[in-house]
Parts: sequence; structure tokens; C-alpha cells
Amino acid sequence: MKNQVLLRRYTQGLVHAIKDQAEFESLNRDLHAVLELLDSQPKLNEILQSPFLPVLKKMDVFRSVLEKVDLAPKVIRFLLLLVENGRMELFSEILTYLPIQWNEEQGIVTFEVSSVICINSAQKKLLADKLAELEKRQVSLTYKTDPSLIGGLSIRKGNIVYDISIDGSLNKLKEKIIKS
Repeated sequence: MKNQVLLRRYTQGLVHAIKDQAEFESLNRDLHAVLELLDSQPKLNEILQSPFLPVLKKMDVFRSVLEKVDLAPKVIRFLLLLVENGRMELFSEILTYLPIQWNEEQGIVTFEVSSVICINSAQKKLLADKLAELEKRQVSLTYKTDPSLIGGLSIRKGNIVYDISIDGSLNKLKEKIIKS
């Protein structure tokens, strides 16, 4: 629970520092580049999360690495803030949550759509239009395939899941039979 609160605070802080969509896209790109760098350099990641190294040493090491990469000053400040506060373990989760928080700040509702197979562009447009109509505001959809679904869709909006899959329907039927 504590991590969720921290995750939200850091993400909101970053979102509030972004002035427009172009800057968001640029910062998001830079942050993903740093994540790739950290993934390719496990030793660096280990250093940044080590409880045995002093914070100032970690910041110096990371600053010297970041100076070699072309990053926006806001990205560098944000990353050094995470290191300074011992929150680098939140970094990848912040990147996952960042577009959702940005959209929320812009008044756009984000949905995660899961299906057994890839949805074609016409189906995506139809689904986006229907969800926008239901929400009465702009929506952003992310898609993923989920082989555990038998058929249909599972649509997630925050903590709410709309399960319109065959698997979900079968589970509802099972519950009704058990209650009877």
C-alpha cells in the first residue's frame, strides 16, 4: 500500500512538471531510454539500489552516466530525486503508470483491453467510439493479448474490470448454479 501511495505521488509530481503533450512524449521517450540502459547494465542498477553505498556516491555515479546520454534536464532531476530518496525500485512502475496519470490529468480515460487475438483497426475504432460515448469524454485504449481468455474481451479501467469474455460468462453461470 505504501508503495502505491509513493508511486502515485512521484508520478503526479512528474506529470505536474510537464507543460504539454510534446514535452510529455519527449520525457516519456527519455525515461524509457534510461530504463533500457538500466536493464542492459544490471551492475548500475545494483549500485543505485544498494543500501550499503552513500546516497551522494550513488548520485555522483548516476549523474556521470546520465551526462553521457542526451536527456532533458527534467528527466535528470527526476531520476536523481528517485536516487536521493531511495526510490529507484519504483522507476519501472512509474513508467507504466505515467501515461495513465498524464491522460487523467488531461481529462482522458484510459482503458486496458485484453483479448485472445489481436483486434483489427476497425474493431479498435468501434470500441474506442463506444467507450468514449459511454464515458462522455475522450478515451485512450491500450491493447494486449491474453491467451487465458477463451474468447471476447476484458476491459480494465483503473480497478474496475468489465469482463465480456466467454470465460467470464462461464464463471458467472457457474456462480448462479452454485447459488441455486
